[in-house]
Amino acid sequence: LLPSDSQTQLCGRGPGGKPVSPASPFAAGVSGEPVPRRAARVVLLDPFDRVLLLGFGGETGGAGWWGTPGGGVKPGETPEAAALRELHEETGLQDVRLGPRIWLREHVFPWGGTTWRQQESFYLVRVDSFEPSRAGFDENEQLLIREQRWWSVDEIERSAADFAPRRLAALLRSLIADGPPSPAIDAGV
Repeated sequence: LLPSDSQTQLCGRGPGGKPVSPASPFAAGVSGEPVPRRAARVVLLDPFDRVLLLGFGGETGGAGWWGTPGGGVKPGETPEAAALRELHEETGLQDVRLGPRIWLREHVFPWGGTTWRQQESFYLVRVDSFEPSRAGFDENEQLLIREQRWWSVDEIERSAADFAPRRLAALLRSLIADGPPSPAIDAGV
């Protein structure tokens, strides 16, 4: 998900005691060189070419932005192992075959008083449709992840919501039409 509280204090509080999200203006104002962080994410597609996304809450509740399951790579862990671990924690899905690495993304964001430079690897996984579980969520995920939902590319294109990566719909259209790129491509911010 986000940097673990062993690296930083995850759930800083904004006005009213609400948790501060990574996009929050209350997380801004952090100075210094960004701290590097590796992360792994999963682009989970069902037979209808829908993608499973997690809705991360904004300051006023509801989904502030949508992104794929995934999170930080732990010390000694490979990105592939991290992708599978995060997929199980954030969806309940296990015993899946991880597909190829399809996208790369680097972005800088403030969180918990630290500025992070996160380098992400996205892996493709094709699965049957299923109802995702919240049973593996830790305390921070329970606070931050408001919703799990399957989205079609058309729904993403029509939505006014924010997505990560920002050009998610175009990336998915290309992936569905042309198959996995080789080598992995830059997904942008």
